[in-house]
Amino acid sequence: MSDHSEIRWHIRPQTSLLDLRLKDVWEYRDLLMLLVRRDFVSFYKQTILGPLWFLIQPLLTTLMFSFIFGRLAGISTDDLPPALFYMAGITAWNYFADCVTKTSTVFRDNANIFGKVYFPRLIMPLSIVVSNLVRFAVQFILFIAVMAFYALKGTAFHPTWALALFPLVVLLMAALGLGAGMIISALTTKYRDLAFLITFGIQLLMYATTVIFPLSAAPQKYKWLIELNPMTSLIETFRYGFLGKGSFSWSSIGYSAVVTIVLLITGIIIFNKVEKDFVDTV
Repeated sequence: MSDHSEIRWHIRPQTSLLDLRLKDVWEYRDLLMLLVRRDFVSFYKQTILGPLWFLIQPLLTTLMFSFIFGRLAGISTDDLPPALFYMAGITAWNYFADCVTKTSTVFRDNANIFGKVYFPRLIMPLSIVVSNLVRFAVQFILFIAVMAFYALKGTAFHPTWALALFPLVVLLMAALGLGAGMIISALTTKYRDLAFLITFGIQLLMYATTVIFPLSAAPQKYKWLIELNPMTSLIETFRYGFLGKGSFSWSSIGYSAVVTIVLLITGIIIFNKVEKDFVDTV
């Protein structure tokens, strides 16, 4: 009989909602990177343009927004060129939206894997957030290129000290999308209709965020409602840092951070609870 001291892993049912086994997540970091690579390759391997879609989608969306909301509707862009204003909002919003929509179906999409082999289930939503970060990086480089283009044309915009908050903004967007996505994913194990509603709901939520208009141009009657959206202050801070336009306040960032932390902790706890018996319901 082998010595018990040689045992490295103990596979047992979780007994507490707070038993998150985050150490196991770190031990499986190689699997995390493997899943990130899988998501990146599999999503575009059967497309003609491949990763170029990372650039095409925000460009087409920016052109459409510039025409519809800029020219036809005449919505303010805080004296910034419409293309620059909208691309800033789209770049930030796309990352959050992708994290929510793709994480929200993680149980359903991976039911076969979850039912056959053990690994920390939190690895799956984390891999989605990290793989989306690659897409965000490509779109962010495109945004910087557009900034450089307008700077060469002599367009007046002035990056501010808030650029230093850029890593924090990205971290909060990732955590917010992860937390919200895990909560929705847990619900979709019993209520599959939510999976069909989430994409539509995220599109509607975009119009309650300052993607197509600055906070300063929001109707006073509904401004408080827009400010309740934690993504609003993150997008405004993103614009303020890179373009010098936007509404920035520490209280707004603090509010977004508190909401994000609450959603993330709640999402992890619910995810931890549902993963015990979700195979019986998916």
